[in-house]
Amino acid sequence: MMFLSNEEMKTHLYSENVDAISGGDETIMTAAIDTALQEAKGYLEAYDKDAIFSAEGANRNSLLLTFIKDIAAWHFLVLGNAGTEFKLRQDRYNMAVSWFKSLRKGDVSADLPVQDPDTSGLIIFGSNPQKGQHF
Repeated sequence: MMFLSNEEMKTHLYSENVDAISGGDETIMTAAIDTALQEAKGYLEAYDKDAIFSAEGANRNSLLLTFIKDIAAWHFLVLGNAGTEFKLRQDRYNMAVSWFKSLRKGDVSADLPVQDPDTSGLIIFGSNPQKGQHF
């Protein structure tokens, strides 16, 4: 079973708009959902993605599910604007991406399973953003 089904997108998109955009072809919505899931997974490298996305029903994180629906709705609407609230969807997409970026940086927390520490012996180096000094 998928983390998010086409049927569940009815909470974010009117079914008449979905029909107008997709022409009755469910593969378009499925492709939008798959794209949204891949985009979300890109932000969740510190979390156990297998545990997160194998959850079903009420066991899914509701905030994560809402933001993935927002991203999927955006990708679906990009295919054709059939009188939908395009500005609203764009704003919701931007909010979802902003939340994922904040989650990745550690500015916000989520009730998601954390990935097990890597025991391969690799060390990842990084640094703070470069600062310029002007005199």
